[in-house]
Amino acid sequence: MHHFIRAESIEPTPAFPRHASGYRRFSLSDRSVGAVHSGWGLCELDAGGRFDLQILSFEKSFYVLSGHPTLILDGRGYRLAPGACGLIPVGMKHAWLGPDSGTARWIDMNAPCPKGENFADDTYFLGPPPDVAIADLDIRDPSSRHLFRMADDDIKVDALRTGLRKDAPKVSASMATALLVYSGISLKMLVDQRLDAALHTMFMVEYEPNANAHPHDHPLEEAYFIMHGEVEAWADDAKYLMKPGDFLWAGVGCTHAFYNRSSGTVRWLETQSPQPPARNSYRFARDWEYLAEQLEREGVSR
Repeated sequence: MHHFIRAESIEPTPAFPRHASGYRRFSLSDRSVGAVHSGWGLCELDAGGRFDLQILSFEKSFYVLSGHPTLILDGRGYRLAPGACGLIPVGMKHAWLGPDSGTARWIDMNAPCPKGENFADDTYFLGPPPDVAIADLDIRDPSSRHLFRMADDDIKVDALRTGLRKDAPKVSASMATALLVYSGISLKMLVDQRLDAALHTMFMVEYEPNANAHPHDHPLEEAYFIMHGEVEAWADDAKYLMKPGDFLWAGVGCTHAFYNRSSGTVRWLETQSPQPPARNSYRFARDWEYLAEQLEREGVSR
């Protein structure tokens, strides 16, 4: 089972009119498409807008696409920039304020997939956003434990060949924030146990030209939002040429694959939910096809 949406079909509409102003959302994946663990949405908040103080009975992560919204989280105000991301743990009070100008846009991911339109049944409002001090997000501040920000060069191998200055304006280098690189694919973890996530992970993926992930499936749900470039995607034998702003959700057992047949890189935002098990989180079709061939040669009947 899978669900695909083209960028031109994504049109956020007003949400929670009693508890928000200037706020819009478009549901990318929810229970209506078969999702159980992956509640994705594209959110917008205009200058001067607000989204009231609330508590959720589910886990939420976010990634800012454009603009500078303010997140009030656990009594502190963080002015965010594109590339900012983070986790809102189950039961933690939070609210949103619009940017000083223009419109802010971000992706939200909610796990497990809550109930109701825009997950209203599992959202509990407490009143207007509180009056708190607001400052730009500083990812070097260890007390900002649920927040992170990815710079463009954080996923570029050549940009990471030299050490950081002691006063570099980014998170301290450690294995917890290391870049995973394999077979022309780079993966940068954004939200996981490091930020106290327990029910899902969020990360950025980049494929070099000719990089691929052959047909496979998972015991979990995945979702993908294209940031730039193009990739040939397969899901349940359906083929899609995914471009910026396109979205794909793949359910448990959905056989899927990706091939970068272009001359440039392709990058997308991805989530896995629930979090992958310690073993057998990937099942490649070619491995089991190989086993079947060996059994056939040995005369073993399936």
